[in-house]
Amino acid sequence: MNGQVGDRLHVHGNVVGQPDRIGEIVEVRGPDGGPPYVVRFADDHEALVYPGPDAVIEPGERMSHQS
Repeated sequence: MNGQVGDRLHVHGNVVGQPDRIGEIVEVRGPDGGPPYVVRFADDHEALVYPGPDAVIEPGERMSHQS
């Protein structure tokens, strides 16, 4: 699993009634885009996350460098 700053980390709830959590990757601490990631969630809480099998990375918006 590789991510970049600006990507979204989507952690699926794995228990009935547990909501999904979606946050933005604000820092990548692992080599070559690997975990751990510092993730900022919607409530402004930041956490150091090692994603498990219930998580996916969704590409964030990238700025294109066109001349």
